[in-house]
Amino acid sequence: MESFDQSFLATEKIGKLMQKYALPCIISLLVGALYNIVDQIFIANASYLGSFGNAANTVVFPLTVIALAVAVMIGDGCCAFVSLSLGRGRAEDAGKSIGNAIVMTLIAGILLCGVYLLFADPILTLFGGTVNGETFALSKEYFFCISLGIPLYMFGQAMNPVIRADGSPRFAMASTLLGAALNIVLDPLFIFGFRWGMTGAAAATVIGQAATALLAWWYLCRTKTVKLTKRDFYLSRRIAGRTLSLGLCSFLSQISLVAAMAAINNMIRKYGARDAVFGQAAYAQIPMAVVGIVMKVFQIVISVVVGMAAGCIPVVGYNMGAGRRDRVKRLLTLLLVCEGAVGLAALLVVELLPHRLIAIFGSANESVYYTEFAVRAFRIYLCMILFACLNKAAFIFLQAMGKAAASTALSMVREVLFGVGLALLLPVFFGLDGVLYSMPAADLLTALLSAAVIASTYRQLSDRPAHSSGKAHRMSRRDLYEQSV
Repeated sequence: MESFDQSFLATEKIGKLMQKYALPCIISLLVGALYNIVDQIFIANASYLGSFGNAANTVVFPLTVIALAVAVMIGDGCCAFVSLSLGRGRAEDAGKSIGNAIVMTLIAGILLCGVYLLFADPILTLFGGTVNGETFALSKEYFFCISLGIPLYMFGQAMNPVIRADGSPRFAMASTLLGAALNIVLDPLFIFGFRWGMTGAAAATVIGQAATALLAWWYLCRTKTVKLTKRDFYLSRRIAGRTLSLGLCSFLSQISLVAAMAAINNMIRKYGARDAVFGQAAYAQIPMAVVGIVMKVFQIVISVVVGMAAGCIPVVGYNMGAGRRDRVKRLLTLLLVCEGAVGLAALLVVELLPHRLIAIFGSANESVYYTEFAVRAFRIYLCMILFACLNKAAFIFLQAMGKAAASTALSMVREVLFGVGLALLLPVFFGLDGVLYSMPAADLLTALLSAAVIASTYRQLSDRPAHSSGKAHRMSRRDLYEQSV
């Protein structure tokens, strides 16, 4: 099997490599995050939908994250496996991983679509859709169309990191940009022009996702780093198992986020009903709509953070495979500095400009309670966003190094133990505000654990200097490969 030489990953300047691979990844993820936030902006500013539509969007959002969780498990795992394989001179395994990833994504997408269509009502109820009748009706309308597009959405998301690993981060970015551009153009046409409501918002999203998926398929027929053959599409237990294990952290970080969102949505519904204001039917949907908006803004920031870290995966994987731990250490330092800067900038925005943020989401058409709760939510819920950024960077970097166990453990502690646990516990003492306190508390506690793991990783990277001789270099690559695969 032919392969494109990627040895420059072990020689090019770290900063230049990070810029080359991370920037397209950041843009791709930002654009992906815009799918939901753009829908929410247009829905919020449509007078016939407003906060009811926004609450419905919040109910459905975790269900799209479930699809994303499966897609990134396959895609990120394949990306890491391909990079490690190429770094160790095993282009054949890289091709098999891509072929297996394509097959697994198609099967998973069709199965999940079927489950969503068959069990829509109980699923929406589980995620807090029964906050009031109007919200539930709009949730069903939106969810039906979104479910039809799940296979396309998953394919586009899973293949994006695979395309980056193949050495084409700009194409991965462009395919996502096209989908988002279509969504942005079609949303106002369908929602305001045709007045299709939630169906219009969902249809615009699905059309954009279809465009991204079609471009991904076109690219996969023309891969440059590895050339796919029919045999690559035969599922292999070894290849599929290793691909999924490397992507397990990505899956758990997303799926555990779903568990946290389900807990938060249900606590909002429960304790909002006990609030003097939001216990009234006319305002019952406001807390869920607002928290959904805050989560979407948070997703924009995290897209930058994850994009930076995920963009480094091919560089980290290749250098680990080539025994260049000194370069991996320098990249980790640069990444943490950049992630900290993003977190600090985001913190200043959410603390100083919450009124301007909520104004984007139709606050002029809502009651004063909508704006007041939104300002409080932004300032409390995201007050530890700096630590959230550093935590995410640590999770993904460890995954790229092949430390799936440490990465997965940290992610699970953050999202399940702290994310779900505190979301269920704190409202007991602080009511509706307890839901808001759960996020910063979880991020702060996780940061303490992440700091210890990062310090240990630095020591480990310092203990083994880069191999100087060609023989040692080759031995390191072969030995590491046998241990990992």
